Amino acid sequence: MLQTTNSERFITKYNVPGPRYTSYPTVPYWKKEQWSNRDWLKTLSQNRLHFNTNSLSLYIHLPYCDSLCTFCGCHKHITTNHAVEAPYITAVLEEWGIFRSFFQESFELEEIHLGGGTPTFFSPSELKRMITGITETVSLSPNAQLGFEAHPGSTSDEHLSVLLDLGFSRVSFGIQDYDPIVQKAIHREQSFESVALVHQKARNLGYSSISHDLVFGLPKQQLEGFIETVKKTISLLPDRISLYSYAHVPWIKGNGQRGFNDDDLPTATTKRQLYETAKRLFLEANYVEIGMDHFALPTDDLAIAAQQKSLHRNFMGYTTQQSPLLIGLGMSAISDSWFGFAQNEKKISDYFQRIEKGELPITRGHLLTDADLEIRTHILNLMCRFETTVSADSTIDFDQLSELLKPMIDDGLVIINERTVTVPESGIPFVRNCCMAFDAHLNEQQPTKPTFSQTV
Repeated sequence: MLQTTNSERFITKYNVPGPRYTSYPTVPYWKKEQWSNRDWLKTLSQNRLHFNTNSLSLYIHLPYCDSLCTFCGCHKHITTNHAVEAPYITAVLEEWGIFRSFFQESFELEEIHLGGGTPTFFSPSELKRMITGITETVSLSPNAQLGFEAHPGSTSDEHLSVLLDLGFSRVSFGIQDYDPIVQKAIHREQSFESVALVHQKARNLGYSSISHDLVFGLPKQQLEGFIETVKKTISLLPDRISLYSYAHVPWIKGNGQRGFNDDDLPTATTKRQLYETAKRLFLEANYVEIGMDHFALPTDDLAIAAQQKSLHRNFMGYTTQQSPLLIGLGMSAISDSWFGFAQNEKKISDYFQRIEKGELPITRGHLLTDADLEIRTHILNLMCRFETTVSADSTIDFDQLSELLKPMIDDGLVIINERTVTVPESGIPFVRNCCMAFDAHLNEQQPTKPTFSQTV
């Protein structure tokens, strides 16, 4: 672990705005003017030919929430009117049908993930209608992984049992923090006892992977209270723990992230102390660190994939599935064919209008150049394995890259051995900064307005 003096100095030096690199190029640098729906559809065939596979991952965005959590940076729609459920599920199924009509070859589903919003806002019967409507038209891989994000307060016994019967074996509970003061500030009040109850119900039913999501850097968060949150989390022994850095981006999310004063946020040094303390407690409890913000029990397949260097990362975060094709359904969902990205309409009304016209509801995207693909591979290697090798015939100017990384090399946060770039344990908190040195779009054109959250 870094000495406190070094840690504080490095945070001051490297805590700059930067991408989280769930994709490359990052969304602000997509070349929308060089993209069209027709070109995007061509990349689907390109994907199939290049990878010689028919595997497919599916992300379904379910945007509705009963109330607003002021820390949330997701695309969501706040309502208590559950009459919106059926029309939205119908639209998702129609979108799936439109997609299938454009690309009629057979698929094998490797992964389904329900995100939001709050997937458990929807009734079990509507979720069942959606999943069966999809799986009746496509084959599931024998090793398919189906998972969903759940709000502990809205996840009923029926939700758990219906989704389990449909093949779901993974559930991720949004916890954030158990401190009542923090919960009030972020408008996400839920007791440890209520979380423990739904967690144990999922375990008893047979869910093989239960994850808890925590967030550090939240308003009014203090070390003592967060230690209690971590200890309570460990007591339930979830298979996976996500320890996300709070991304304060009010210029993007508007009033949703203005439910508190900036003065209520921990300092950068305190925020890093929250992470390092939580990390120490997780490691002492026999969890394995995965990537830059995940922990898993050694027996969990995420930990095994990290050990075997087969970990993957996409818009859903870290995953063990290697499917090179990710299709996003629903408002604001992003699809990734490896050779191109496509994002759906971000307003529900616009999404519905496009579906009613029988159109794919895509509003923007990016077609990757050969240079993009090479850099994307390096960034993926760094984010998943903390190491990448730049070949001698690379289009990357290695001398320029080395110069950009020199401050991190001098600080012991990056090691270059011949043409291999490695992020040692001391540099893991700053891996995003290392990736930024590879980012040609970022280095060619610095943002002129606030775009990214802080890296640390």
